[in-house]
Amino acid sequence: ASSGLENGVKSDIGNRAVNSGGVWSMMTSIPYKGFKKGRRFGMDMDDIQFLEENIQEIDVISPRCQAGGWQGGNNASYDNNTGSFNIYGETPGLVKIQPMNITQGRFINAADIKEERKVCSIGKKVFTTLFVKGENPIGKYIQINNVNVQVIGVIASMKEGDDSAEENESIFMPITAFQRTFNYGKTIGWFSVKSVDGYPISKLQEEIKAKLKIRKSVHPADQRAFGSWNMEEELADVNTLFASLKFISFSVGILALFAGIIGIGNIMLVSVTERTKEIGIRRALGAAPSVIIKQIISETLLITIVAGLLGIFFGVLVVELLNNALAGMGDSGSFRNPTVSFNVVFGSFLILIVAGVFTGLLPAYSAVRVKPIDALRKE
Repeated sequence: ASSGLENGVKSDIGNRAVNSGGVWSMMTSIPYKGFKKGRRFGMDMDDIQFLEENIQEIDVISPRCQAGGWQGGNNASYDNNTGSFNIYGETPGLVKIQPMNITQGRFINAADIKEERKVCSIGKKVFTTLFVKGENPIGKYIQINNVNVQVIGVIASMKEGDDSAEENESIFMPITAFQRTFNYGKTIGWFSVKSVDGYPISKLQEEIKAKLKIRKSVHPADQRAFGSWNMEEELADVNTLFASLKFISFSVGILALFAGIIGIGNIMLVSVTERTKEIGIRRALGAAPSVIIKQIISETLLITIVAGLLGIFFGVLVVELLNNALAGMGDSGSFRNPTVSFNVVFGSFLILIVAGVFTGLLPAYSAVRVKPIDALRKE
């Protein structure tokens, strides 16, 4: 189960560049240069240009705007079909940070930005809501809050589950056209950024914040003025989480293995106790202790192997049934492709066999220590 969850989560975040992240402005918490704490400030396109010109470690920076989402949906319509979706103002650089699966047409390009074209790429859910199945949306005009915008592409998210909504249920416009259409001026909501190869994104974000603090008259020690996230830290958190889950799974597995070994030991102990008279007769007829010990160990080994193989069979069967069920569902969210590790299975099976043999030694030696005459008297 933990492998399925790990595969799902890492697949959802794995499409983003590892050396990428986002930065946004919040509220100051320290008075500075005559400004009181609690001051809100924004960012604009000039700030993006300033950062590009002054920080060489930036590979790609993509300013972003959003209308909708937590601010409320925007009405989009085509013919008699309507829907409420998020609207994003984007630049072509976004696909270098957050790859997208363009199923039809194209994404925003530099000419769209320069000419402030009222065009858009729409998510898969937007397409299926506004258009008839099989209809080609490219070149058609949809209305967004009574503004005509031409569709130039369709996007199918590379994520699954709830994480896919950002792309599948959204409309992406050139940021310049977005700002003009929604009266944003040069204001942006936040920006995504990617560092050059080999340069830590967390270090780049600190440099960006430091320069923006100077530019926005924010105290250098103010840690609440800007918010940020990055894939570097997110992946570290995910790896820590799944290391803990693997340890828990390992611990539970060891306890289950231990319980199985005790169960086999109890079975053999009861079996030997019930056959004490039989063993006494064999001893009286001249059977060597080593022969009896070998027989009991062999029986223990057989039970252990059969139990282990049955456990492996049913474990693999459950995983395969779960895989088939998830495949049938199509969208399995943050849980997909659970697997069974061969090394774990083989190691557990080997430990079970070895431990089973040692477990059988106690009843075996108990059996041969009983005197034949005492064994024959036992009812």
